[in-house]
Amino acid sequence: MRKNQLGTSDLFVSEIGFGCMTIGTEEQAGIRLIHEALDRGINLLDTADLYDGGRNEEIVGLALKGRRQDVILATKVGNRRIPGQEGWVWDASKDYILSAVKESLRRLHTDYIDLYQLHGGTLEDPIDDTIEAFEQLKKEGIIRHYGISSIRPNVIKEYVSRSSIVSVMNQYSILDRRAEEEVLPLLEKNGISVIARGPVASGNLADGGERKAAKGYLDYSESELLEIRRRLTRVAAGSCTLSQLAIRYSLAAPAVASAIAGASSLKQLDENVSAAAIPPLSDEGLGQIRQISRANRYTQHR
Repeated sequence: MRKNQLGTSDLFVSEIGFGCMTIGTEEQAGIRLIHEALDRGINLLDTADLYDGGRNEEIVGLALKGRRQDVILATKVGNRRIPGQEGWVWDASKDYILSAVKESLRRLHTDYIDLYQLHGGTLEDPIDDTIEAFEQLKKEGIIRHYGISSIRPNVIKEYVSRSSIVSVMNQYSILDRRAEEEVLPLLEKNGISVIARGPVASGNLADGGERKAAKGYLDYSESELLEIRRRLTRVAAGSCTLSQLAIRYSLAAPAVASAIAGASSLKQLDENVSAAAIPPLSDEGLGQIRQISRANRYTQHR
């Protein structure tokens, strides 16, 4: 599988990554999925301390025993659980990041994290303190590089101008093209990579996605989603599946280093990984797709 440099870092990530959030909480099933992903050429595994209350990191850590050197391990921080309380609170403070990383290392059974990401962020955060925490961890060798996971253009702009992030994880797909106007050009100009999450748009662009359409997606109605699926299926016919077309679309932007796709079964994983064998989309193909969907823009989430 093709590997791309993450920003200006020394990390080279598989163009298709594995979003571990979907593996569930059953240990052996999760380990099997992760091992299969690695065996198929994926080297970027993405998790977070938030997923399943830390259980996701634990399963990832168990799966990496004896294989840690083969993996670019990414996890996230910022959502803090308060003992005795439901849910979590947002905490981007330096003190919390420096303490939370220790727990992630313990659960992941490792002594370093390749890519440590802020799991969100707002303009009200103590951004300088947040950056200080990541820079300290990098200096100490606890993390190799850091990035943010955000869909907020104004927050992304702050980190681009004030930090040494190497990546931004951003929701990007045929149905969510908000990043195309502001985020992708900014990051490409500054040598920062995008890790595209949600390339199949919560399953709307996957096999069986017709059932997802009833819930709508962003500003798309059920009828619009069904019509888009029908038209995209015609574009994909004879060359790839709809989900593979969707993954290739996310990878077509020059700033995108990897598309993160989740899987809860070996069949889904195989479908995602097989997109690596599909040739990049031509300018003509990209043009067709852009005529079918719309270039939605960020209004909220600034």
